[in-house]
Amino acid sequence: MFGLLGPNGAGKSTLMRTIATLQDPDSGQILFNGMDVVSNKDAIRQVLGYLPQEFGVYPRISAIDMLHNLAVMKGIAKSSERKEIVEAILNQTNLWDARKKALSTYSGGMKQRFGIAQALLGNPKLIIVDEPTAGLDPAERNRFLNLLSSLARDVVVILSTHIVEDVRELCPRMAIISNGEVVLEGAPDEAMARLRGGIWSIVVHSDEEYAAVSGQFRVVSTKLLGGAHEIRIHADTALGDGFRAVDPALEDAYFLALNQYQSQPVA
Repeated sequence: MFGLLGPNGAGKSTLMRTIATLQDPDSGQILFNGMDVVSNKDAIRQVLGYLPQEFGVYPRISAIDMLHNLAVMKGIAKSSERKEIVEAILNQTNLWDARKKALSTYSGGMKQRFGIAQALLGNPKLIIVDEPTAGLDPAERNRFLNLLSSLARDVVVILSTHIVEDVRELCPRMAIISNGEVVLEGAPDEAMARLRGGIWSIVVHSDEEYAAVSGQFRVVSTKLLGGAHEIRIHADTALGDGFRAVDPALEDAYFLALNQYQSQPVA
């Protein structure tokens, strides 16, 4: 599983749509197993499963009927084969018990799992999922991430998201993009290891303290902590009283990569 991280508007969905052959790139090349994606769209679509950020379904149709219809469109014409495939996918995505319910009655997490179910039709070799956990509650998010993790044992999965923790939990490799450019690529653990000994935290309780710290040091991120501000700072040496060394998180590497890119002078 490969994670693609970036803020809203970074170009993640555009890249996913281009890989999925829904739009052509302005320049450059996309290869899958040595095959040019742009010039071999039909061949790529035969091995591709795609769950876009937003997808529509007929609300009154049941999950099992919808999958049968989609399977026919995928070229699975033999009814016995189609029945076997659809039933296996419904069990794999834990939707068997709800297979006869209208899709409009599904929760957010169930709809996303149905999205994966339709992406699995045709036995794909590559699955693209775009912002799949946005809006899910913690329990639904965990169920969905566990499903993705199990799928990644057998196929290539590209996970596009702005949720850093999703990538930290699932992906052995990742890229961070901003404004359509890759600003960091590698393993999440390696990105965090490079910051070891260089991330410091301080909690401040007033706007004046916050302004003083942020004006003096290289701030990585801030967040509210019990009504106060926790400020995380990148520095190679100890910072003195009030500061404590903390273990780096992938979020630190993410914000630093974005900050470094945004601070570069425009050519």
